[in-house]
Amino acid sequence: MMFCPKCGSLMKPKHINGKLYLFCPKCGYKIEVDTNNLSNSLKMSEKIHHSPRDKTIVVDGEAPPPTAQVIKGSIRCPRCGNDELLVWMIQTRAADEPPTRFYRCTKCGYTWREYA
Repeated sequence: MMFCPKCGSLMKPKHINGKLYLFCPKCGYKIEVDTNNLSNSLKMSEKIHHSPRDKTIVVDGEAPPPTAQVIKGSIRCPRCGNDELLVWMIQTRAADEPPTRFYRCTKCGYTWREYA
């Protein structure tokens, strides 16, 4: 990681005409990187982009997700009144919104959600 000596912004790597440069996206300052003498502190990496399909969590109607926990006594099933439930949370809305909490009754299997 290198910061621009002119404005202090984080410099980004860019290939120009087969050469590697670090450039400042704010002020345009650039410096060529000597690829023959790279130290262990300089590492190039690429961001991995996942498709929406890769990010999708599939919740089977039969099996609860592995993050589900059993709670007892604080909430009752609206269908049968059982107080032992499986509970799990999934981020179903925007990142700045709280996650959606799901409940499943251990007696009758009824599943419902609660938006916090």
